[in-house]
Amino acid sequence: MKRSKLLLTGLIVVAIVAFFASGLQHQFTLANFKAQQAHFSELNHTHPVVTAGVFFILYVLVTALSLPGAAIMTLVGGALFGLLEGFLLVSFASSLGATLAFLASRFLLKDWVQSRFGERLKAINQGVEKEGGFYLFTLRLVPAFPFFVINLVMGLTPIKPFTFYWVSQLGMLAGTFVYVNAGTQLGEINTLAGVVSPGLLASFALLGLFPLIAKKALDQLKKAKVYKGFKKPKTFDRNMVVIGAGSAGLVTSYIAAAVRAKVTLVEKHRMGGDCLNTGCVPSKALIRSARFLSQIENAKSLGIRDATATFAFSEVMERVQRVVKTVEPHDSIARYNELGVDVRVGSARIVSPWAVEIEAPDGTRETLTTRNITIATGARPFVPNIPGIEHTGYYTSDTIWELREQPETLLVLGAGPIGCELAQAFSRLESKVVQIQQGDRIMPREDQEVSQYVLERFQAEGIQVLLNSEVVRFALEGDQKVAFVQTNGSSQMQKIEFDTLLVAVGRAANLTGFGLEELGIETGKTVITNEYLQTKYPNIFAAGDVAGPYQFTHTAAHQAWYAAVNGLFGQFKRFKADYSVIPWATFTDPEVARVGLNEQEAIAQGIAHEVTRYGLDDLDRAIADEAAHGWVKVLTPPGSDRILGATIVGDHAGDLIAEFVLAMRHGLGLNKILGTIHIYPTWTEANKYAAGVWKKANAPETVLKWVERFHRWQRKSK
Repeated sequence: MKRSKLLLTGLIVVAIVAFFASGLQHQFTLANFKAQQAHFSELNHTHPVVTAGVFFILYVLVTALSLPGAAIMTLVGGALFGLLEGFLLVSFASSLGATLAFLASRFLLKDWVQSRFGERLKAINQGVEKEGGFYLFTLRLVPAFPFFVINLVMGLTPIKPFTFYWVSQLGMLAGTFVYVNAGTQLGEINTLAGVVSPGLLASFALLGLFPLIAKKALDQLKKAKVYKGFKKPKTFDRNMVVIGAGSAGLVTSYIAAAVRAKVTLVEKHRMGGDCLNTGCVPSKALIRSARFLSQIENAKSLGIRDATATFAFSEVMERVQRVVKTVEPHDSIARYNELGVDVRVGSARIVSPWAVEIEAPDGTRETLTTRNITIATGARPFVPNIPGIEHTGYYTSDTIWELREQPETLLVLGAGPIGCELAQAFSRLESKVVQIQQGDRIMPREDQEVSQYVLERFQAEGIQVLLNSEVVRFALEGDQKVAFVQTNGSSQMQKIEFDTLLVAVGRAANLTGFGLEELGIETGKTVITNEYLQTKYPNIFAAGDVAGPYQFTHTAAHQAWYAAVNGLFGQFKRFKADYSVIPWATFTDPEVARVGLNEQEAIAQGIAHEVTRYGLDDLDRAIADEAAHGWVKVLTPPGSDRILGATIVGDHAGDLIAEFVLAMRHGLGLNKILGTIHIYPTWTEANKYAAGVWKKANAPETVLKWVERFHRWQRKSK
């Protein structure tokens, strides 16, 4: 602890000890004041300025040190100085003292509390940063909350000192006035209970309702301002219109139809969005074919003397499309019509907060009025503006599925999940693959050891990975496509010849073309929403990739529930979107799956943690499957079995992570996983064994020593 903190702590402790040791707490009683009231009144009459100054300073010290007596002093202020002067003295002294207590708490404790409990306090900190003044104002109006506790606790939050002061000053005015006024009648009051009469309690209850009424009125004023210039229809054609039929749009419209709302879903391209048509489904179909070829190549490890496979690249790609067509009916127009969703094919444009214009493929237009709108327009691959790229041509994760002729050399830009999955798949399909990554490692969101482990597998399989590199320009040299690559630390430009380019450097939200600009709906990289997924207009929501912060199919479906429920029932109850337990997986070989914090995030955020690791080379089923590689890594707070996050690297990682997702979502710790029966021999045992590693490391050694003595005594007893 710094010397200044030690000094301040010492002064506070000395002052508090001196207060109680000298018996001053006995002076701050109603009976004592009434006994000396005449004397105090004489002093005030003779020396009014001095008396007022001493009273003010004493009041500040009492509140700053959180000592008992503030309530009595408030009554005394009314009795000695009258309603107006007493009210002014107490009001400013109490606010000043409260602010000093606030600052002391912040100086001494805030850093420690935030470093130790920052992750758990994240939601509270965000709420205080956004509406801290309102929260404080509400607490100040209700004397049921001890003011000294409010002073100390608010010091641990991000609220600004000046905000704390003026909100405290304003919020305590009503209560201060009531108590000071009661003090003017001190001669008739014999106990503090006399101040807290039923009538007075009723007044405080009404004061407590005031901020709620004020907030409601403020919300209505904000709404009136936002909707100014738009005429709200008297009746509506729909309860909700959803724009976009990807994961978020499909789930939103399904939920709306399930609760008997009248909902229209508009899609201008293909039902199912990216996941079905160009993302999850086709990529996993391709990965399955590529993995089979890899297994054939490694057949000897399974005791198979010789195994070969011949394939045609075009047939593999046709299989991918067959898989898409097989899954397609799950997201089809016919199915959603049967579910009660009115599906329209066409382009949608929001023309007012309550109206959507739909243009059909034949050019006809129809405008539907609706109580709520959900924007679920998804995202598209981002293509960097690299000189010459328009001449060489390129594919993205949206268009790579059009390929039927196998690339001889595939150049992959980007080493995130999409780039890594497709790079390995094409390599196993016997294309030469060169992968270029601007950063110093692939899969940068994962732990360093994960990135390195997958990189080594890629290199072993013949993938050329260039880190800390970027393409400066593309060019055509005759019929040959060429990329000029600059690597950090190298003075020479590397020239790479290729025939097919895959751009996989990220995705950009679809924000234009459906009326956001005209309505002034705020956007950044995504549509800006609040915690309820509402945009600038409270009845217009956004969900999925267009809303962020995650671009996963399962997260889009998760957000869809909040958009649907908040839109349809928000006037009764709204729900904040919960991102506390979001899992994801990268389907390379080995698979990488995680949920919650990983080690690099915990370190970056200063979150105290322990790491528990179980190697899959020890798992019987992994050994039997000739896949004994990878690990399960779990983060927990020191000495606790609560799961902060888990990362799994190895076969079936995307399936194994589900147990940790369930545990985190429902507050189950590693002890619960350890106490759950897992079938032998299965991959899921890895999770139980990881919990066992944690248990062994956190065994109660002192208790075990006594148990050992007990057993020794048992062996000797007759």
